[in-house]
Amino acid sequence: MEPISTPPRAYSAAHFGLTIDGYDDVGLYRSIEGGGVKIDVMSYQTGASPGVTRQPGKAKFEEFKVQCGMAMCRPFYNWIQDFFRGRGARRSGMLYAADFQYNIRAQRQFTNALITEVTMPKLDAGDKGPANLSVSIAPDEMTFLKGDGKKLTLPKRTLDQKLWASCNFEFTLSGYESVSDNVSKVDSFTVKQKTVDYHVGAQRTPFKHPGRIELPNLTFYVPEAHALPLIERAHHAGFRGTKGGDGKELAPLQGQLRTLTNDRAPVFSVEFTGGQIASITVDKSDAGSEDIKQVKFEMAIETLSFSHVAIETENEELLAMLQ
Repeated sequence: MEPISTPPRAYSAAHFGLTIDGYDDVGLYRSIEGGGVKIDVMSYQTGASPGVTRQPGKAKFEEFKVQCGMAMCRPFYNWIQDFFRGRGARRSGMLYAADFQYNIRAQRQFTNALITEVTMPKLDAGDKGPANLSVSIAPDEMTFLKGDGKKLTLPKRTLDQKLWASCNFEFTLSGYESVSDNVSKVDSFTVKQKTVDYHVGAQRTPFKHPGRIELPNLTFYVPEAHALPLIERAHHAGFRGTKGGDGKELAPLQGQLRTLTNDRAPVFSVEFTGGQIASITVDKSDAGSEDIKQVKFEMAIETLSFSHVAIETENEELLAMLQ
């Protein structure tokens, strides 16, 4: 008697991994959403026939969004860096879903993908909760595959990873360190790059091409007791344009946002230039409130750049090999 095959068992995915361009190092992410496929169904009716014929049209592969912390692979952070530079870099890779024993139960292969959005989380000095990056990715094609029975191989840096908490950050404004050293909160912000679908002949799926980068305004909060120098600068700029109170040219603001581990080791930084204060909002004055009175600054910027510690370490290793 032939043995009866065991049907596949349902599972609860607990671990998620990602590899890019064949790089063996697996990066772990917290969650994933999207990444489905839609097919336009075309309907035909011939002559006086009451019946309707339906045929599949072109497939549309949806964007997928991953939430990640400090355990992604280096090519992933390099990809984000290229995105901030507006290079429109394409990457192919695999998404893995594994059970509690790290056995890969399902996988998806994506090709020629572009990053379309990167969202920085809200950073708050009073919030000790975990923070995660959100990255939206638009693939040209997505293939659903069965799990191959292998285990996720975790690199040492994943096992030694530190918690990235929302309270661990440094915000710097060149020339206004007395203000920026007291920044208590930075709102979440999103950098976007829309894609354009390009249909070619009988190609069943369109090619995605990158559009222009859309930069957000940066919003941060400072206790009113420390905010006066930046308020005066915005006041002079509003009344005298680029002239300051002493008649000299007011250079655009520049600085960086650095995130840190619990032991104050750097994780990544976002540098900005061309900053101009666009809005100043003072907290409501209330005699019954015990909260520290804050001033909200909204700053328009011209450029953003991204740098991660893993990228710098990788570059140092490459230089050492070349030497």
